[in-house]
Parts: sequence; structure tokens; C-alpha cells
Amino acid sequence: MKSAMQPICKDLKNEYDELESVVAGLDEKSWNLETPFYNWTIRDEISHLAYYDTAALQSLKSREEFMAGFEALLGSMKPGDDLFDEINARWRAMATADLLAAWRTPREEILARLEKMDARDRLAWYGPDMSARSFATARIMEVWAHGQDIFDALGIHRPPTSRLKHIAHMGVATCSWSFINRQMEPPEAEIRVELAGPAGETWTWGPEDASDAITGDAQGFCLVTTQRRNIADTGLTVSGRTAQQWMAIAQTFAGPAAEPPAPGERVHSR
Repeated sequence: MKSAMQPICKDLKNEYDELESVVAGLDEKSWNLETPFYNWTIRDEISHLAYYDTAALQSLKSREEFMAGFEALLGSMKPGDDLFDEINARWRAMATADLLAAWRTPREEILARLEKMDARDRLAWYGPDMSARSFATARIMEVWAHGQDIFDALGIHRPPTSRLKHIAHMGVATCSWSFINRQMEPPEAEIRVELAGPAGETWTWGPEDASDAITGDAQGFCLVTTQRRNIADTGLTVSGRTAQQWMAIAQTFAGPAAEPPAPGERVHSR
């Protein structure tokens, strides 16, 4: 019997496979190329994914082990240390083959465990617990976003896929979080989001008669909400003060409030 989680797990697998098809054949020099994302190298990007996939598997296996590991990481850091830099530093010293293996190792079990779960099951993560469906969506978002950095660094165009709908949904779902994470009151006004998918379909969220609206290309919306592009570098149309405020601070990922790129930043670096 097909489980409700199988379709999203298939999309997660495809996201992993697409990125691996690019990085697996890179030479050592290319692994050290800087990406547009905070000048991380391609090695840093994969180190980040490898760490969080390992953490994801730990959460799937045992809430207690996951929380203990997270607390140990925080306890090892000094005031002023950057969490992401700390993670990257621990993994970037690996030989390339070992880093690739570390990224691949948890993947199959992550997918196998998620497929067996009810979509509403709760899992521990960095912040509030997440449903299994949201957990899988977050992994798709992370692989896609850091993959975008790598595609940008290599100057490779990545055709959009229907998997963007998961990321766009997460972008909409984290609207209030983007404000709360900056100690701002979440908006009361409802926002209409209407996006064009890659196959000509239309994806919508929010009431049709909302006074605030965002319309345009789904890929552009995903690039803005994952902070890979400034909205000025997309063709998105934004109307209404609340929608404009949101697009200026949108952040799908957990962690401290991060500043979006300035216009012209985080685009193709080659």
C-alpha cells in the first residue's frame, strides 16, 4: 500500500540526486570555488548538508539523542561563535571522497524512515517540533537552496521543476516566522500569493480578494524566500505594504534572523 509520505520522499530523493549528479564529478579545484552565499565554498555547502542530514537521521531515530547532540554542539561554542561556521569547520577538513560518503550515508535511511511515517507525526528539530511532512519539505528546501549556490558558483543553469511547489509552500508557511524571528509582530493582513509553476500551472495561497498580493514566477519566489536573490533581481510583482515588508525579510530556514542579499548579489558568480 502506498503511504501518504511516498510522493514527497520521491521528490526529496530526486532533489538529492540532481545535486549529486553535479558535485560528484567535480575536481578538487572546483570543490574550493566560492559560492555567492556568504562566500562559502562548494565544500562548505556540502558540509552543511551532510551535517544537517546526519542530524535529521538522528532526529528520526531518537528525539533524546538528537537533543543531546544539539546541546553538546551549543555547549562547545564560545560567545560570538557562528553556528554555521562551526559546523562547516568540522566537516570541511574531510577528504572529498569522505565528505561525499558522509553526505550519502544517511540519505537512504532518512527516506526509508520518512516513508513509513504518518505525515502528521512530530519530529524534533532546531526550534519547534515539525510534522513529518514539514520535515521532508525542509530537507527539500535545504538541498535546493544550497544546491542553487553551487549551480551559481559553477555558472550552470538549473531548469525549474515541480518540486518548487514544496519550497514555495514553505515560503508561504514561514511568513509569520520571518517577522517573529526579528522580534516583529506578525502581520494580521492576509496575503495572496499566485505563482506560475514550471509546466504552466498556477499555484495559489491566500484569499483572492486580499489587498496584499505577490504574483510571478515560482522559482523567483523560492529564490527570495530562501534568501538566494533580492526581490529586485526577480520578476515578482508585490502590492501592499505588508507583502512588501515580508519580501524584504522573508526567511524559510531556521536559525537567527539573516539579512537577504542586496540587489545584484548572490547571482551567477561566473
